[in-house]
Amino acid sequence: MDPVIEAVALFLGFVSWVMVGITIPNRYWKVSSLDGTVITTSTLYENLWMSCATDSTGVHNCREFPSLLALSGYIQASRALMIAAVVCGSFAVVATLIGMQCSKAGGENYLLKGRIAGTGGALFLLQGLCTMVSVSWYAANITQEFFNPLYPGQKYEIGEALYIGWASGVLSICGGACLMCSCKLGSSEKTGYPYQPTRETVYSTSTSRREAQSTYGRNAYV
Repeated sequence: MDPVIEAVALFLGFVSWVMVGITIPNRYWKVSSLDGTVITTSTLYENLWMSCATDSTGVHNCREFPSLLALSGYIQASRALMIAAVVCGSFAVVATLIGMQCSKAGGENYLLKGRIAGTGGALFLLQGLCTMVSVSWYAANITQEFFNPLYPGQKYEIGEALYIGWASGVLSICGGACLMCSCKLGSSEKTGYPYQPTRETVYSTSTSRREAQSTYGRNAYV
């Protein structure tokens, strides 16, 4: 495994994990504005947990969703996927720190450390997939309601939290792919067969020396 690739992959994965933690509590998953005659009178925005409104004076009023079972299915699925992304990212960061070559954790067994680092890469990939599915599913529902002329409710637009989530998913997938590729390269490069001389070779050289010495008899030295 290349230590430089491992360090870059850990950096990408850690940044993506932090961005997931920023995306979940962000209030601006979807945003809508109610315009008055002169200025914007109110701004509505929602996330996975609450719905908020801001008037022209800058006063914020937020209300949490009253019931989990009364929510739409995509909101419940997005919650579960984002929480799963945070959990996978946490285990991925720990596994990558243990499996890196420059880390003293795990001893000197580089084969085991490579497998642990590969597991961390797989968890980073899983984190990125969960984040991308959650954010993309939420954005698809926003666009579907926005372009539906028969939708009776308030229409929203994509908020800044979704862009942070997309960036987090891309970084996580890149970091996990780098880790898994580096583990494969490391395992293929280190496979070798050391040279070991056979017993027949040693025996043949020793016997040849004895034969060379035995060709001269005792009379040759007289």
